[in-house]
Amino acid sequence: MTKTPLKNLAIIMDGNGRWAAQRGLARTKGHEQGAEIIRDVTRYCAKHPEIETVTFYAFSTENWKRPKLEVDFLMRLLDRYLQKELATYQENNVKFLAIGDMKAFSSKLQERIRKTEEATRHNTDLTHILALNYGGRAEITHAVNSLIAVGKEEVTEADISAALQTPYSDIDLLIRTSGEERVSNFLLWQLSYAEFYFTQTLWPDFTVEELDDIVTDFQNRNRRFGGLS
Repeated sequence: MTKTPLKNLAIIMDGNGRWAAQRGLARTKGHEQGAEIIRDVTRYCAKHPEIETVTFYAFSTENWKRPKLEVDFLMRLLDRYLQKELATYQENNVKFLAIGDMKAFSSKLQERIRKTEEATRHNTDLTHILALNYGGRAEITHAVNSLIAVGKEEVTEADISAALQTPYSDIDLLIRTSGEERVSNFLLWQLSYAEFYFTQTLWPDFTVEELDDIVTDFQNRNRRFGGLS
């Protein structure tokens, strides 16, 4: 049986706060541990013979509603993460890309994102994408407005796909951890025909071994895209 190809993987990293609460720790400790898992998954994807992109939902447009202390911590954590992980990107030939509206971030963090993208732009084994201050509806709206701005009078699906921030138009597999079963405004256009996998595992407990099992499950699925087998 031919394996179903997997090129574009997306992950909603859920459960950091619950992981910390179960251990009597501050929520920030869950976020710190979750950042370590991103590194492990990135290395796995870079070595995988088929995976071309992995997109992590790191901070949504709705996450600003969280307590200011937690949001401020997440901004500092992101800055430290990018500084620390540049070596991981280079060692594993990984290109880094951020999608979302960066204007809400500090000038220091925006510069860190820009420099990381620039330093890794020639890497080719994997594109590692962080969705930051990102919302699927906002991305589609921005794409349509950008097409209107250049004089498009009639917009096609192909036009919208090309105007999105992601380097792909379709996700093959979406994984969400922690047992929640919703997409939470993530990659709404790109998930149209994606396969979904929901795991009860909290993100800080997620392992590359579980990821490998999920990838194997996906490769054995029969994707019909509205047609017949």
